Amino acid sequence: MTRVTVVGGGLAGCEASLQLAAAGHEVRLVEMRPTRGTEAHQTDGLGELVCTNSFKSEAPENAHGQLKREMRALGSVLLRSADASRVAAGSALAVDRHLFSQAMTEAVTSTPGIEVVREECTELPDGPTIIATGPLTSGALYDAIEAALGDGGLSFFDAIAPIVHRDSLDESIVFEAGRFDEDSDYLNCPMDQEEYEAFIEALNAAEGHEGHDWDNVPYFEGCLPVEVMGSRGVDTLRFGPMKPIGLVDPRTGNRPWAVVQLRREDRAGQMWNMVGFQTRLKIGEQKRVFGMIPGLAEADFLRWGSIHRNSYLNFPERLTEYGSLKDRSDVLFAGQLTGVEGYTESAASGILAGINMARLLAGDDPSVPPPTTMIGGLYRYLRDAAPGRFQPMNSNWGLIDPLPKRVRDKREKRAKLAERAQSDFLVWMETIGRAVAVG
Repeated sequence: MTRVTVVGGGLAGCEASLQLAAAGHEVRLVEMRPTRGTEAHQTDGLGELVCTNSFKSEAPENAHGQLKREMRALGSVLLRSADASRVAAGSALAVDRHLFSQAMTEAVTSTPGIEVVREECTELPDGPTIIATGPLTSGALYDAIEAALGDGGLSFFDAIAPIVHRDSLDESIVFEAGRFDEDSDYLNCPMDQEEYEAFIEALNAAEGHEGHDWDNVPYFEGCLPVEVMGSRGVDTLRFGPMKPIGLVDPRTGNRPWAVVQLRREDRAGQMWNMVGFQTRLKIGEQKRVFGMIPGLAEADFLRWGSIHRNSYLNFPERLTEYGSLKDRSDVLFAGQLTGVEGYTESAASGILAGINMARLLAGDDPSVPPPTTMIGGLYRYLRDAAPGRFQPMNSNWGLIDPLPKRVRDKREKRAKLAERAQSDFLVWMETIGRAVAVG
């Protein structure tokens, strides 16, 4: 039995710890909260979600849905915890973030062989180690990682969206509906053309937080601040997160010009997240500009939007194909620090890091799923991306090998890609001696 240090009690660190414990290893899981906080975390719970409370689609023909199928086969604690804390969100898997963190914490702390240590790690530990500290890695540890890599790494900035209280919304304007009547799990704030254009004008004139050269940072395109999107053109938001397609305003019987959607944050339905409204605007400006949105004039903001630093490593140039240091195979990296973007992607990398650390300790070669699978395609991107242009990546069907025969129908094509991905993933599991998880 070998003792492994896992640094970071987020999604990836929890997944890696449980994989190692299941393989019979002792785990020392080091989490610096509450000894030292971060710019975004609010609790000391393991697996705390600091951005959205949604894990995106579960539909298998969706790339995120296929990723979840692969993770479920490996016994993902994220998905078990999400199932136990789910809130209604249509085809998306969304959770009550507090119940979710409680479930994650209980799953880890109740597992024999895992010791949770609350202290800051300031250097790379000796012995087998998985670093899963996330994009908010503390300065001392980041310096130690930078020294080990011999490279300054890369960084970008991330923003989170505000949350409003349901009771403070104007129910005469806000309506429940999902796009094309697929579900009614969202609240919608409809805008006509005049209201929308006035909102865009105010958004573009609003004052953001200064410092850190935030006007010049390389934002991740999948999580742009709403004011950055608004500055790209008057219709950018209307064709993005504020698109009205599939929605009908019950007051008029017509499609609105634009819509701000709110997604449930908690099971009680009191907290609602402004979808796509991550921001770095000053609080006073958020209150003024977002108060212009129909239905939100008297909104009680339970959380204001904010911005924080996200860091990631130059994986293709400095790490091995399975995420270890090139000159020290017993130090693996997992989670968003590796350049994967998204909750489930981070957790999946933690699962794979735990599996490969256990394989290394058993004297076996590390293994990565084939690029016909979603996890395998994601890791191929991390390995093969151009180092000078490397940016974080979400799950998407473009990551995996194309079908041998072209399929023109998009839905049929994705269904076939998902079918092949699942089949090839289960074959890979057999090659590494893993049984499919039950439940």
